[in-house]
Amino acid sequence: MNKVLAYLPIAQWLPGYQKTDATQDGLAAIIVTLMLIPQSLAYAMVAGLPPVYGLYASILPLVVYTLLGTSKTLSVGPVAVVALMTAETLNELYPLGSVEYIYGASILALLSGAVLLIMAVFRLGFLTHFISHPVLSGFMTASGILIIVSQSKHLLGVTSQGNNAVELLFSLFQQLNVTNLSTATIGIGSLLALIGSRLYLPRCLIKMGTPSRWSAQIVKLAPVFVMLLCIAIVSLFHLQTHGVRVVGIIPSGLPALSLPNINLHDIYTLLPAAILISLVGFVESASVGQTLAAKSNHKILPNQELIALSGANIASALSSGFPVTGGLSRSVVNFDAGASTPLAGTFTAIGISLTALYFTPLFESLPQSVLAAIIIVAVSSLIDFKAIFHVWKTSKSDGFSMSLTVLGVLLINVEIGIILGVISSIFLHIMRTSRPHIAVVGLLPNSQHFRNIDRYEVETCANIVTIRIDESLYFVNAQYLEDKIPQYIVDYPDAKHLILMCSGVNTVDVSALDSLKKIISDLKERGITVHLSEVKGPVMDILQHSHFIENLSGGVYIDQFTAYHSVKAICNH
Repeated sequence: MNKVLAYLPIAQWLPGYQKTDATQDGLAAIIVTLMLIPQSLAYAMVAGLPPVYGLYASILPLVVYTLLGTSKTLSVGPVAVVALMTAETLNELYPLGSVEYIYGASILALLSGAVLLIMAVFRLGFLTHFISHPVLSGFMTASGILIIVSQSKHLLGVTSQGNNAVELLFSLFQQLNVTNLSTATIGIGSLLALIGSRLYLPRCLIKMGTPSRWSAQIVKLAPVFVMLLCIAIVSLFHLQTHGVRVVGIIPSGLPALSLPNINLHDIYTLLPAAILISLVGFVESASVGQTLAAKSNHKILPNQELIALSGANIASALSSGFPVTGGLSRSVVNFDAGASTPLAGTFTAIGISLTALYFTPLFESLPQSVLAAIIIVAVSSLIDFKAIFHVWKTSKSDGFSMSLTVLGVLLINVEIGIILGVISSIFLHIMRTSRPHIAVVGLLPNSQHFRNIDRYEVETCANIVTIRIDESLYFVNAQYLEDKIPQYIVDYPDAKHLILMCSGVNTVDVSALDSLKKIISDLKERGITVHLSEVKGPVMDILQHSHFIENLSGGVYIDQFTAYHSVKAICNH
């Protein structure tokens, strides 16, 4: 029983749940619910699904995360990037709006849940580390641009088609002459209203005496007010007859609970995309969760988060939803609104359920252009051009990976973009580590520190060469090490001892050990003794188990200062 409860974090905090917690969670849930309704409708549209499916994907996943999640304030549901990846995957396989497309979205959620569960069982959360921060940042920026481009057709009331941003833009420009003026007026007007509310409304509210905390929450609810206003305008002036596309009839009620039928063909077709969606979704969710956890002084457990997100995606599939993850904007709102426990998510799910049961007729006259405006403003926060320039200035290799990711997403598709980014990051890492930084070091005067002789005025000894290796040693750089160290020795004809300073070496593989043995053997024939210093514990274990120490011509020293003076004393004798 205790083992089961270990996977249910709710069992730890629920017994201490108090009325004050319920009040805080309830107020936060009201605010998040009002914000989540337009977002859910909009992100379903990004995924190529009828808007109501955004509501379906925002109910059960929140409840499951309450039971399994370790973050107090993370809000799970549809997010822009995952919705875009869903659309990119399904558009190539099924007709948009078809029953197969809707089933495909649920199958994708189910497979994503299965992938996350496997990652949890085998503790594979570290795989997300293969998505470097520059690659993820570039991916988010490019995805934001692609979403904005793809939603512009709804904003203007035109049709545009294309498999990438360039094709979509070209198609859009060709359609500008048939822009629906009523649709464009509502869409662009909504866009300007939402941007204006972000830029100017907080200051106006504060000047009117509204507390800064509440003014921030009111601004977050601007999409709700814009949505309701536009619904009223469309209904009052019957703008559907003027070509304004609206959401249309949304079925009331909750979806029947059932897992989608899945076969081997579905697994073969959708599994690669599900793996990518799972990795990206977990990275985004974990980043948000850890950031908010640090602010509230509590910890999240990455492996348990994998289980929680797995359950949330399976729950989404069970309720006809699509892949979900922890979202930044609504999680921040949940945090700022004072959510005390994950139960705020369940209260939000209740609010969404009531909306799906009783208030869906309200959205029948909601213009699609308004949802497009909401999406554009929401994803604009993903775009960070400054980060691209900053990364290029800091590291050309990271800048290359980041730029390749951006170009891949915009010019080809989302999946290829992130794959290119990950592959380029791994390749460049291998390139960097294949030529590790190696420096001849000497003793800084009046200290016990050793520094690069090309950078500092240091003490050296003609009979001793000290080389610092600043990289773990493995098969990729073994030959480089074997070639490079003898070159350094050539510059010191009087050398009798070589000290390898291993402070930067975290691991050594068999190939590197063979190279080291060859180096020691060759130098021994030339009358040069090899010593080691500052060998870390795990590396020492490898050296001892491989009997490397037995064949070492010199000694092993705890630190470089001791090694240098001990070997110097040998030379003086």
